[in-house]
Amino acid sequence: MKQALIIIDAQQELIEGSKEAPPVFEKERLVANINTVIEKANTENAAIVFIRDVDVANGEGPGFDIHKDIKVPPSAVIFNKSATNCFYGTPLDTYLTENNIQHLVMMGCKTEHCIDTAVRTATVRHVDVTLVGDGHSTTDSKTLSAKQIILHHNEALHGHYNVDHFSIVRNTNEALFEPTHNQFR
Repeated sequence: MKQALIIIDAQQELIEGSKEAPPVFEKERLVANINTVIEKANTENAAIVFIRDVDVANGEGPGFDIHKDIKVPPSAVIFNKSATNCFYGTPLDTYLTENNIQHLVMMGCKTEHCIDTAVRTATVRHVDVTLVGDGHSTTDSKTLSAKQIILHHNEALHGHYNVDHFSIVRNTNEALFEPTHNQFR
């Protein structure tokens, strides 16, 4: 089965914060977990795709770049997006189809926006998803802490389905590239 690691909006300014926004919750752990999962993806010969949001740092400069401590493999593919949904207006769907990718491991920022949307959209597009439960982050909202948002989404997205395809949540230390979706079908 062909697989891909999708890392969404793991950009310098979004993770570290800016004058307008604070850093994401547990940013050091997030970056470390992203690097660990990149190593796992390389070991499993999974494709690695980074998605960057052009709204971060106005789409330019070091703030727009992938976080400086993330070890981006030379073989990684990078797509830019201008919407919350990483499938909208990007070549991601075509890339997945052309490469016959049937399972996605997803992580990145921000939990309640781009991560939630990507997981749900992928299942509609006939792909199983493993969300890395300790591999996505956000900031506090007016209503909930970042930790509460993350925990809520891990609960809500574990087992989220669209008939044939669904998402499960597993953590970095688990065998993310050994999908267990068929155990639940």
